[in-house]
Order: sequence, then structure tokens, then C-alpha cells
Amino acid sequence: MSPKEDKKILDKLKQKTWNEIKTNDSWAIFKIMAEFVNGYEQLSRIGPCVSIFGSARTKPEDFNYILAEEIAFKLTQNGFGVVTGGGPGIMEAGNKGAHRGKGVSVGLNIELPFEQHFNPYIDKDKNLEFDYFFVRKVMFVKYSQGFVVMPGGFGTLDELFEAITLIQTHKIGKFPIVLVGTEFWGGLLDWIKSTLIKKHKTVSPENLDLFKIVDTADETVTIFKEFYSVYSLKPNF
Repeated sequence: MSPKEDKKILDKLKQKTWNEIKTNDSWAIFKIMAEFVNGYEQLSRIGPCVSIFGSARTKPEDFNYILAEEIAFKLTQNGFGVVTGGGPGIMEAGNKGAHRGKGVSVGLNIELPFEQHFNPYIDKDKNLEFDYFFVRKVMFVKYSQGFVVMPGGFGTLDELFEAITLIQTHKIGKFPIVLVGTEFWGGLLDWIKSTLIKKHKTVSPENLDLFKIVDTADETVTIFKEFYSVYSLKPNF
């Protein structure tokens, strides 16, 4: 977002009185409830799916776009549906691969003042719109059997670390978290090891087992197949 757009949003907020803010907050509760109810009703029928995250800015000719599409396609060939944030870039690639594989293709779109618009590869009855990031994040975790995390920005990192935290604290059951791209994720892994684990001891070494880093579509799909085999879970076949 540009400084000009930032100023416009801040100016709009300054125009509201405290009473207006309090009133809006109270009525927002009903809108939040409606988003949860609609999300639960729509997504409870999608079957086992894998969420794919990554940058909205990735172009169709980019290596990571092509790889994300291939991962999504191969997931559908193994019985999994695909869930994305519904927008362009890596999200579009994930839905495109699922569509090509004739699998379930879900989009959880978020209303933003820039960048975001839903892509054309989402199943028509599985294109959901959200106003609230936190409601949308609940849907990703509740209705996914695992996360595939492609190169991305702050939003991608947000989804990644939230899932790791929820598994680490036993708030949800363990599921596969696969980071795709050794070159992209290697620096982050080195920092976690050297700074968080070794120097400051704010993370336990065993927490590294909560995710894996791979480079290919086949490696990614194998992780999900092995996980389902161990836990005797069955995808959409």
C-alpha cells in the first residue's frame, strides 16, 4: 500500500467519533458471526483438502507459479482438493492446478483495497468472500489436512507461523506443513536455528520437526501420502 493510500485510510478513521467506533464494533459482532456460519456451512462439504499459500504478486511465467500449479494438480490426482486465498499469483496457480486435475478447487477470498481479486479457476459453489482475516484464517486451519507454503510475503509468513504455533501448543492436531523452495526458505531456517534455538533458546530444537522444506512437486505430494498412510486417513477417493 502506498503512503497516499495509508493517509486516506487514516483520515477516514480520524473522522469517526468514539461513540461511532463503539457502535460499529457492537454491530460488527453479527457480521463476524455470519461469516463463521457461512464458512462452516460451505466448507464442511468440501472433503479433505490441502491449502496452498504464496505471493499474490507471482506472475504466471514465474517458476514458482508453474511449480504451485503442478503441486496442486498432483494433489488432486491423489484425491486431495485444494484451498487457496482465492486471489492472483500463487493462489491462482493452486486453483488452476486443481481445476486442471478436475479436483475440488476452493477460494477463500478477502476484501482488500489493493491486489486481491478472485481468480477464474475456483469452483463456482466454493468461492467464499471474507471481510475479516481472522475468520478466514480459522477456515484455513479447520478445513485443511495440511499446508503447502510457497515463496510469499507477510501474509504467507503469517499463515505459516500461526499453523506452527497452533500445532506446537496442541491447539490443533498435527498436520503436514511443507515449505517449497530451499533457496527461499533456507535463510529463515538458518535464522531459526542460530538465533531462536541456539542463541536465545526461545524455540526448542524438536519444533523443527513441525515442518519440512522440499523443492519438487513429487516430494510435496509424497509427504501428504505418507502422512495419510500412517494415520489411516483417506482423501477424496
